[in-house]
Amino acid sequence: MSGPELLASCAGVLRTRMGAFWPGQRAVFRGRDLHQELRNSDWLALYMFGITGRQFTPQQLKLLHGIWVITSYPDTRLWNNRVAGLAGTARSSPTLGLSAALAVSEATIYGGGAGIRAFDFITRAAKATEAGLVLRDFVSEEVNSRYLYGYGRPIHRNDERLQWLASLAEEQGLASGKHFKLAFEVGKTLVEIGKPNLRMNYAGMVAPLGADLGLSRREFQLFRVPLFFAGMPPCWLEAADKPEGTLFPTPCDKIVYEGVKQRAWRA
Repeated sequence: MSGPELLASCAGVLRTRMGAFWPGQRAVFRGRDLHQELRNSDWLALYMFGITGRQFTPQQLKLLHGIWVITSYPDTRLWNNRVAGLAGTARSSPTLGLSAALAVSEATIYGGGAGIRAFDFITRAAKATEAGLVLRDFVSEEVNSRYLYGYGRPIHRNDERLQWLASLAEEQGLASGKHFKLAFEVGKTLVEIGKPNLRMNYAGMVAPLGADLGLSRREFQLFRVPLFFAGMPPCWLEAADKPEGTLFPTPCDKIVYEGVKQRAWRA
């Protein structure tokens, strides 16, 4: 069935496996009563259950929490936090400002785009090596044919978050997965082939941990959505507390302009 027939079959009705609510009675979340069965859930546990339909162990949830916490930087200079700060200085509402900041977090190089590409890389690397391909050959081909997401950091060659996340994974007994181990082998291989500056970055460590938890590509992408969110409200608040428009004002003489020279306005 397709075209008008498909649309007609969906008109006026919602068919769902995810849930629904009956006003004044109850709400169902993935087949379970939200208030009777899930009311005491940890928020992240509920979030991940909504994404995957699976229950995660306390150790796994501790790791997932840590992935979010360790990268929650309230630094307004960061590209997505800057949006939140500018919203505050412009007296926009928190919802509008933080939603916009969250939206730009899917940037290709720094954010969600890089994360999902790092996930693609490490899962392809695992499949390739399991199929018998030598890791060095696979990595060399990747480096020569495309940008290698998960390795290399534009702002600094070292990533200060990795030691803390690796320690957390070790503490929770989650540092022995095949993708996690492979990620470090890739790092060694990059040094061997003359790419020592391509060191593992945060996406390069988070991606294999997600893959080892059994997340699919789409599930991993959804998990990452609030990754930077906790650092954004402080940026909005601080900007909103200062005089309006004082966040990153740019004098006209500091703007590099190479367009048409000053000209008279004709009514």
